[in-house]
Amino acid sequence: MPQQAAAQNFAYPSTMYAPPSVPDLSRAEERRRLSPSALRAFFNIMEKWQIRDEDARQLLGGVSNGAFYQMKQNPNRVLDQDRLLRVSYLIGIFKSLNILYSSRLADQWVRLPNTNPIFAGRPPLEYMLQGGTPAMEIVRRLLDARRGG
Repeated sequence: MPQQAAAQNFAYPSTMYAPPSVPDLSRAEERRRLSPSALRAFFNIMEKWQIRDEDARQLLGGVSNGAFYQMKQNPNRVLDQDRLLRVSYLIGIFKSLNILYSSRLADQWVRLPNTNPIFAGRPPLEYMLQGGTPAMEIVRRLLDARRGG
C-alpha cells in the first residue's frame, strides 16, 4: 500500500518552457488577424528579391492578375489557409537568408543558380515555382538547418 501511495504522488516536475504556440489557420478570425501583415511582408519580400509579378502570383498559389493587384493596392484582405502558409514559408526563407548572408546576397539568393542537389543547378525560385508549397517547405528547412535552427 505505501508503494501505491508513493507512485500516485510521483509527477514529473513542471517545465518553465511553454510549447510554441501555432496559429490555428483554420479559424477565420486568426486569418483575418494575420493576413494584412502577411501580405505587406510578402510584397516587401517580392520587391527586395526583385520577383516579377507573374512569379509572385504563382508563389501565392496562382492568383489572378486582378486579385493580385487588388491585394497589392489594399493588403487588408483575408487570405485562405494555403496562401497564409505559403507566405509564412517565404517569410521564414527571407529571415534565414538575412541571418546567413549579407543583405545583397540574401536578396539575390533565390534568383541565383544553386549547386545544392535539391536544386540541380537551378535557382531556388524556379524550384519553388515548380514545386509549390512542398518545395517552399523544403527550402525553408534547408536554410533553417544551415543556420542551426
